[in-house]
Order: sequence, then structure tokens, then C-alpha cells
Amino acid sequence: MGKTHTFGRKQQFGLLALIPIYFIVLGFFLQPLDEIFPGFMTLLREPDFLITDYFVVGGIGAAFINAGVLTLCSLGIIYALGKEMDGHTITSCCLMFGFSLFGKNLLNIWSILLGVYLYSKYHKMHLSRYIYIGLYGTSLSPIITQVMYMTELPYGVRIFVSILIGIMIGFVLPPLSTHVHYAHKGYSLYNVGFASGIIATVIVSVMKSFGMETESRLLWDTGHDREMLIVLAVLFLIMAAGALLLGGKNLLINYKTIIRSTGISGTDYLKEVGGPATVFNMAVNGIFATLFVLIVGGDLNGPTIGGIFTIVGFSTTGKHLRNIAPIMMGVVIASLTKDWDINEPSPMLALLFSTTLAPVAGEFGILVGMLAGYLHSSVALNVGIVYGGMNLYNNGFAGGIVAIFMVPVIHSIMDRRARARGNLSL
Repeated sequence: MGKTHTFGRKQQFGLLALIPIYFIVLGFFLQPLDEIFPGFMTLLREPDFLITDYFVVGGIGAAFINAGVLTLCSLGIIYALGKEMDGHTITSCCLMFGFSLFGKNLLNIWSILLGVYLYSKYHKMHLSRYIYIGLYGTSLSPIITQVMYMTELPYGVRIFVSILIGIMIGFVLPPLSTHVHYAHKGYSLYNVGFASGIIATVIVSVMKSFGMETESRLLWDTGHDREMLIVLAVLFLIMAAGALLLGGKNLLINYKTIIRSTGISGTDYLKEVGGPATVFNMAVNGIFATLFVLIVGGDLNGPTIGGIFTIVGFSTTGKHLRNIAPIMMGVVIASLTKDWDINEPSPMLALLFSTTLAPVAGEFGILVGMLAGYLHSSVALNVGIVYGGMNLYNNGFAGGIVAIFMVPVIHSIMDRRARARGNLSL
């Protein structure tokens, strides 16, 4: 993975697989064995739109095992398709792990992936070209589960309709994800989340027009901060130590290269500076995000660990301390002036996932980054109502809106100043 120590493709995928394996093993120790299987089956059956903490639904052990198994499945698919290890491999797998703690499970993701596969076949392209979009696009898996709860329909019809909707979602995701990227120009890292928000808005609007309503939901685990801190600290410290051991004297030089980047459009740090510095960036950001949650009085549970792993995952494709800290501080400042507290569930998720706007801070500086976080908190806490929490990447949708709102205005101001300095006619 590094420029000094070279690992083969199989070794690279094997090293990444150690993360989900770590949590699967822990899962068997953090919950009584006789409760794990019933808990696992419960989280397969329960509705899982935002916010549904799998720690509450099935137990910590079942949640970790579900997340670990799904991550290994994702990694296996990527490996079988012949993809080389890059930053997006790590990002997609970390997102799969994180969101499998509060929304994705072994039943509700496959029809969406099938839709992406059919799209690739329709266009006579190899699935490997779209697999990352497919994995990210499983953010809409709560829709699949929700259709299964339309009890007025026969069970067989519900299965058929849920599969059909999943295929449709997967089929429209690739072209829509490509198109919306031009709108925010890479200043929101959760591009598929923005596309997913549009799809969810359309589907949920159609469902509501047929009288299918979803109730608000809040399942939020508390009281496990100490155990989860130990679990996360051990992982991130091992990652940092391994990076330091393999990176040698070039590690800090390469890490400075990461810190200086803007992160626009998801810069692939694994390709640019190699594995050790990238893994070190992941570990540093993971420790920072974990401590940030605890300092502001938040809980370490399924959704917040999912947010932490989203930051860790995107630490290979765009995020670093210099561009995430201003965004998060903007959300904290917002909590001091707005009608909510930062340690409440939805604001806590907005705090972690607001880092989709990291490129804004990376490009335009700390103050603009703080403003982006400030605005994002308001948009993220209100936009989800249009699709009833059915898009797990709610902050990806909100971040795309904020980027589309802010970036053209900033560019216009910068252009005018540039013209003024050149004594040009304005």
C-alpha cells in the first residue's frame, strides 16, 4: 500500500478486511450469545428509516455483526470484480460499515445493487464501473424495508413491489449521480447522497399520494460511551501505529501533502501519497471525531459511530483535519444560536455528516467553512421531512443544497474582486 512497503492486491484487501473482522469478533463478546441471533433477526424485520439505532433494535453485538458481514460482502464484490485497491474502495466499505449500524442490513440492499447491475448490462458496460455508486446508493434501503410494511397488500405482492422499486432506484442512480455532480462541482463529497435525496423525494411523494405515510422514528442508544470509546480508540491507535511503522520518515511529509489539499471531488489520497499517510489520516480523523462527539456531550452509539466511520472512510478521498474542523465548529456555533442543542440526536448527526462540505473549507478557508457548517445544520435538520427519513444520506442531500447555494456566490465575489484588482470594467 505504501511507497516504501509494497503490498500485493490480495494483501491490501486482506488488511482492509481486518476492520470488519475486528467488529464481528467484538460483537460476540459485547452481547450474550443467546441474544445475538434473535437480535439479528429483529433488525432484519424492523423499519429502519432515520433514526433507527441498531444498538437498540438488535443489540450491540448483532449490530456489529450485521455491519461487519455487510462490509465483508461489499469488499468481496469489489475484489471479485477485479478492482484495484484505491481510496474509493476504502470509502465505500467504511460507509457500508457505518450505515449498517443504523439502516442497512443483509435483506434490504440487494435489489438496489441488482438495479445497478442491470443498468451496466443495459449500457453494455462492466459492473466494476458503477459498483461504488451501487454501494453508496444502498442509502435508500429503508424504502425497500418500508414497502414490506404495506400490510394492506399480500406478502408476495409486497416482496415483488419492494424488489421492483429497488431495481428502479439502482437503475437511475448512475446517470443521476453523474448529472448532479455538475451542480455542486465536487464541493459536497456525498454526491450519491445528493442524488439519493432526489430519488427518495420522488418515490416518497408518490407513496404519499397513495396514502402511504411514515411516522417519525427515534431509536437512540445511550450509556455505552466508555465501551465504545475503548473499541474505537484501540482500532484507531493500532491504525496510527501501523502507519507510523510502515511509513517511515516520509509519512509526515506525505501527511502534510494531504493536509494541504482542498479535497474537491474526493481527492484519492491512497493514489497520491500511498497507504501509510492515508491510514494515518484515517486514524487521526477517527480519533478527532470520536473525541469531538464526547466533548460536546454526544453519545457513542450506532448512528454516531456510523458518522465517525463516514469521516474515517472519506479520509481516503477528501477529508482531513484542516477541512473538517471548521465545518464541525460551524455546526457547534449554530447550536449556540439556534433552537436546538448540539447533543440531541439529529444535530449530532448533522455535526458529523456536515463534513461532506469539507472541500468548501479546504478551498475557501476557515471562516467560509464555518459558515458552511452553520448553514448546513439548518438545512440538514429540515430537509429530511420531504422524504420521511428514507434517505440515510440525509446530510448528503443537505450538503449538496448548501454547496449549490454557496459556491456560485463565493465565486462571483472572488471574480468581481479579481476584476477590480485588474482595473477592468465591471
